[in-house]
Amino acid sequence: MNITVKNKLWTLLVGIYFGIVLIKSQVISWFQINDMFLFKDPYMYLVICSAITVGAVSVFLIKRFETRTIEGEAIQIKQRPFHPGNVVGGTIFGMGWAITGACPGPIYAHIGAGNFIMLVTFLGALTGMYLYAFFQTRLPHTEWIRLKPSSTSAS
Repeated sequence: MNITVKNKLWTLLVGIYFGIVLIKSQVISWFQINDMFLFKDPYMYLVICSAITVGAVSVFLIKRFETRTIEGEAIQIKQRPFHPGNVVGGTIFGMGWAITGACPGPIYAHIGAGNFIMLVTFLGALTGMYLYAFFQTRLPHTEWIRLKPSSTSAS
């Protein structure tokens, strides 16, 4: 189905609001992130635990009430098997997060807030994404998943 202009506008407004929340709550602060990785301050851990809780409750409610997308399609949450590559990928992700002070979503908030040096981080993230796509068929995980639209979406 086609997404209407109204839905696109709502998505943009929610994204802007979310970026403002990220900035005002200081979860994109390099100092907060640094203190988290050095175990100096529990603030970020509390934020992450809150996000996990909200996510778990949301998944429960989606399953319980058989929620649909804005296009009216049923949401299907597929189980994924554990793969050791997740540990390697998570470690690389964490190192990048610790060095740059940003994971993918907050990069946009940084740039939107005028922190234009984060364009370098954005370009690094894009480069990593394209390198992964280029080498995907040569990586060991390809036996259990192939990236295609039907296997990466929640619906």
